[in-house]
Amino acid sequence: MDSPQRSKNVFSIVPAALYRMKPFSIIGSAACVLVLFCSGCETASYAPLPEQPTATTTVRLSPGDVIKLVFPGTKELDQSQKIRADGKVSLPLVGEVAASGKTLSEFQSELAGLYKGQLRNNEVLVTLESGTATVIVSGSVSKPGKFTFDRPTTVFQAIMEAGGASEYGNIGKVHLVRTVSGEQHTQVLNLKSAMTGQTTKVNYVKDGDVVYVTQRIF
Repeated sequence: MDSPQRSKNVFSIVPAALYRMKPFSIIGSAACVLVLFCSGCETASYAPLPEQPTATTTVRLSPGDVIKLVFPGTKELDQSQKIRADGKVSLPLVGEVAASGKTLSEFQSELAGLYKGQLRNNEVLVTLESGTATVIVSGSVSKPGKFTFDRPTTVFQAIMEAGGASEYGNIGKVHLVRTVSGEQHTQVLNLKSAMTGQTTKVNYVKDGDVVYVTQRIF
């Protein structure tokens, strides 16, 4: 019961002390009090979303991906292949090989084993030339759903693919949700500038992202 009384006495001293100070000192002291008060306030901030892992040990291949194969010892075999719907590619000397679901590193190791005895240098370098991204667009959009893109696509373009924001959609508050290494991250984007032609940072969607357009509050 004593704490409230002590708190009251502390604040009652402040005005009396200020009366004895010069005007500029009063202003400075008031500013310090304001800073100390604001430092205790909780502020919300949104950090940029982390990028999806891109190392050869984490990227998993899927149908529709275009991969480039380089044979260091046999350059005439170098080629690009698109992974078919069944998840396979057809390669010289070894025939049909399943690629979908494997990381680039895993696929390289498998090819090295398949070409052992076939080529003097059985090393095969595999890189991803272009991939697909499946994204869910929901909330206040005209045609919510799941969309697959085979080209670099911005958040704004993904919303346009979903028919654009609905009548009550708030394009100034769009949630971009991304799961990275088992952790879910959310970034709030203001895409109004994209509607007015202003220069702004471009945010590209990644495979597995969720784009949610909030509803305007009237």
